[in-house]
This record gives sequence, C-alpha cells and structure tokens, in this order.
Amino acid sequence: MLNVLRRSSRNPGRIRALHAALTAAARQPVFFEAYGVADTVDGRFDMVVLHAWLVLAWLRAAGQAEIAQTLSDAIFVAFDEALRDLGNGDMGMGPRMKKLGNAFAGRLQAYETAADDAALADAIARNVYRGAPGREAAAAALARYARAAAERLTHCDPAGGALDFGAVPTTFL
Repeated sequence: MLNVLRRSSRNPGRIRALHAALTAAARQPVFFEAYGVADTVDGRFDMVVLHAWLVLAWLRAAGQAEIAQTLSDAIFVAFDEALRDLGNGDMGMGPRMKKLGNAFAGRLQAYETAADDAALADAIARNVYRGAPGREAAAAALARYARAAAERLTHCDPAGGALDFGAVPTTFL
C-alpha cells in the first residue's frame, strides 16, 4: 500500500487516515450484529464499499477527485493484501481483482444512481443482503444510515483525514 501512496499522492498520511477511518466505520460490530450483515469476507467487503461510496462521493463533491482516486487505489491495495493474507496466490489474483473491481464499480454506481431512500434501500438489499428475503427493514435502515452519514460528512474538512459518519442506530424496527 505504501508504494501506491508514495507514487500517487502528495499526502500519503491523509490517504492512510481516510482509509483507516472508512475501514473502522465499516467494521463496526453493529452492522453485523443488529443489521444482520453477514460477518464474512463478502459482508465486510460490502460494508467497506458502502462507506467508500460515501467518502468518494464526498471527496468528489468537494473538488478532491485526485484524492478520491488515490483513496480508491489504496482500497484496492488493501483488498489485494487481504486476499493474499487469506492464502490466495499470485496465479489467481488477476481474475479475483478484476471481479472485485467490477463488484466495487457496480455497487458504487447502484448507490450513486439511487434517486431516493427507497431506491438506495433496494440497491443495498441486492448488494449487501444478496436479495435475501426478510432483509427489507435492515436494508431500509442501512439506507437511512448512509444518507445521514453522507450529510455528516459534508461538515468534515476535506483537506483533513478525519471523518465523521455519525452514530449508527442500534435498533431500526
């Protein structure tokens, strides 16, 4: 990850701080315990992508497209490192990373194009919950959280590395 940060950013500390903050937010136990997100590699990936969407959109809206791209690169380096830690070797990494890239881009597009909370909840139900029945309330709650977090981010300083997603409601029914 450090080589990507050195090569493509004038402020690698900021990228590391943004990445750490979005990853910490995505790993909050409440998502897996109260919201029923699968506590698996796939579930964790989906929560990172949801939070990455929030941060990347916020950065772009603040005129920080270069930082958004560098952060996106850092996220993929972390995905690569995580897959290697799970025992994936070099031979299969190209196809795996392409699949992750497509999933990442598809989810970002689905969230970005969601016109309202209902459409965002539908996109979350399809992606985070893989369309499983009975997850509609949890998907709607995650959509409300995402919209509230996006609003909270507008009050953060895009030049810094600190992010405030706000509190995650522990009950939603």
